[in-house]
Amino acid sequence: MRIFVTGTDTDVGKTTICSWLCLHTNYAYLKPIQTGGPLYSDTQKVRELSEVITYEETYTFAEPVSPHLAAKLEHSYIDVDKIKLPADTNNLIVEGAGGLYVPLNDDLMMIDLIQKLNIPVILVARTSLGTINHTLLSLNALRQREIPILGIILNGPNNEPNRRAIEFYGKQKVLATFPEIPELSKRKLLDVELSEKLKELFDIPYHGG
Repeated sequence: MRIFVTGTDTDVGKTTICSWLCLHTNYAYLKPIQTGGPLYSDTQKVRELSEVITYEETYTFAEPVSPHLAAKLEHSYIDVDKIKLPADTNNLIVEGAGGLYVPLNDDLMMIDLIQKLNIPVILVARTSLGTINHTLLSLNALRQREIPILGIILNGPNNEPNRRAIEFYGKQKVLATFPEIPELSKRKLLDVELSEKLKELFDIPYHGG
């Protein structure tokens, strides 16, 4: 299975979630567009935390800004037709940059790239105040494009009222809530087991309690 991991916002924790998923599933990882690199890229972070196969970015830009602006600052242009999924694996996590409506160039947004790649989405969202609105807007945008949604992963302190509201109003299951982890490491990621919903999604055997 190939999965695109996107978020409701920038710095919502997509790379941490990708590292966690890759570590527990041994899925390979690809981030096609990296801004704010290459001194320490998200690809490097995932590789260090999960030790899975990672693929080289199609585009890497130095400034930590929106992809369209990062490209312009380097007199470059993001051509989404150059972004291809690797042919040698079907078990792949693809991470986006920012949220769904981050511009890639003068015409296309991140959601256009997701639609072009034609793979289902896991949406990463915060647990804090404001997440209901951001998550429902993102779900609506994906549904308008008829992009398959596998579910939502909440990142942050457990917030049951927000989780229930997102599932009720968003008509979409929350696959897991990932806790806050200070000083992230491979060992700490291993200690956070995948939820039963995620194990089912990735076809990993689990034992019910």
